[in-house]
Amino acid sequence: MIKKIAVIGLGQFGMAIAKTLSKKGAEVLAIDRDEAIIEEVAEKVDMAVAMDATDKKTLLSQGILDFDAVVVAIGEDFEQLLLCTTVLMDIGVKRVMARARGKNQRIILTKLGVKEILSPEDEVGMNVAERLINPSILSYLDLPDEYCVMEVSAPPDIIGRSLADIDLRRRYDLNLVTIKRVNEVVGEEGTIQERHIYGIPKGESIIRENDTLIIFGKRKKVERFIEINQ
Repeated sequence: MIKKIAVIGLGQFGMAIAKTLSKKGAEVLAIDRDEAIIEEVAEKVDMAVAMDATDKKTLLSQGILDFDAVVVAIGEDFEQLLLCTTVLMDIGVKRVMARARGKNQRIILTKLGVKEILSPEDEVGMNVAERLINPSILSYLDLPDEYCVMEVSAPPDIIGRSLADIDLRRRYDLNLVTIKRVNEVVGEEGTIQERHIYGIPKGESIIRENDTLIIFGKRKKVERFIEINQ
């Protein structure tokens, strides 16, 4: 079933969401006040409209209630974002996601009753901070109860060893989900490196240099695994 999603506010963040959704096969309605931006995105989504997204009648005229979700990605004017979000909730849009820039905006949106709040700046900031402190951690997803999924550069001491020998589960209480591995591909422009998913790792699988491990477990145990094997 094709998802129908509206994106309101086409700054860098909103534009990226609209284009990505469209590439993934969603039916996308892109909304912004700036006609130049609408012209830019018009060929990349199903429909693009220059309009005031705080106007209830205008929103209803676009069939906004027929959409599965609406993303309010207005970045510069928080008052407009609040007004737009309030209108969408008042008219009964099924699912509203709103952008928050910082803790105070998140608090206000939460009190407004918004259940899904996007904080791209915070998420990027946390990832950058994590990588500065521990360069081996390439990305991560925090889960409840101190668990996480982390992409980790294979530590030097495990390179050339089999997964059975490393024994992540017994020694470190961690699960290896899969491995991202660099492969050399010969093309018309010469040899290039591409990173692909290795698949489901087996005990006899050997860790190679430049492998990226995707690990599930408690954050402190992942960090301990990295520290011990540096």
